[in-house]
Amino acid sequence: MDLPKFNDTFLPILDILDDGQIITGRKLIELVEQKYYSELPAELLNQTTKSGERLIENRIAWGKSYLKKGGMVHYPERGHVQITEKGKSANRESITLEKMNADAIDFYRPENSQIEKPVSTLSPQDLIDTGIEQIERNVKNELLEKLKKYDPYAFEKVVLILLNKMGYGEYVETSKSRDGGIDGVMNEDKLGLEKIYIQAKRFTENKVQETDIRNFIGAMSGDTTKGIFVTTTDFAESAKKKAKEAHHKIILIDGVRLVDLMYKYGVGVQTKNSYEVKAVDTDFFEAEDV
Repeated sequence: MDLPKFNDTFLPILDILDDGQIITGRKLIELVEQKYYSELPAELLNQTTKSGERLIENRIAWGKSYLKKGGMVHYPERGHVQITEKGKSANRESITLEKMNADAIDFYRPENSQIEKPVSTLSPQDLIDTGIEQIERNVKNELLEKLKKYDPYAFEKVVLILLNKMGYGEYVETSKSRDGGIDGVMNEDKLGLEKIYIQAKRFTENKVQETDIRNFIGAMSGDTTKGIFVTTTDFAESAKKKAKEAHHKIILIDGVRLVDLMYKYGVGVQTKNSYEVKAVDTDFFEAEDV
């Protein structure tokens, strides 16, 4: 099960508008979602675009935009939408996506294109988000590969910097010659009232084993019951079981989650490009002094 694509909303939109009334774009989105998609799981309905807009609302809005370009709806006044006679005919005849393609979808294809392209089920917003997700995956994969080849002691410092960026207090690195299984001590809060012990294992392929977790727990002194174990690979099932059953609170961070956090908090990555997405400012054109 998945959310409807923007083109899946064509007929639902025309159905809601079929009585010919003029309603606001916001009301249209609410009615379409309520009638056709309200029974979808909450985790689907709560999905958002990269900019934080609810994805279901974004796709319905793009469906409305395509229908307008295809002449099936029009905007009689600012912020309002109404079906056209062409749209009424399409809805009552249950016109399929293929039959609506020439009017609604082809508007966005380059003029005089000699190449037949398949109908895309991705809205412009979906295409933007898909591109961003692909870039993120590539960066995270590259970041993880770099970490696996990084100096083990330097990797420990990366982990401490990350935790500090996440909002934890100051950290202290332990002596590398005799760290006793502890790579650093992090203050849970800014004032240092609670301490967290840190263990960072830079592996290339090997998984963290149960003995690693046992040694980590044994190295934790009596002044804390909290620890974070970080690795560039993964944890063996026996290691996960040992951490879960321990009297201490042990958080395990594998390589995938590690690079997710580094990407989110800007550790080891930098912003290369930034793009603006503009929309027509209707207030500008309706101002009296323009």
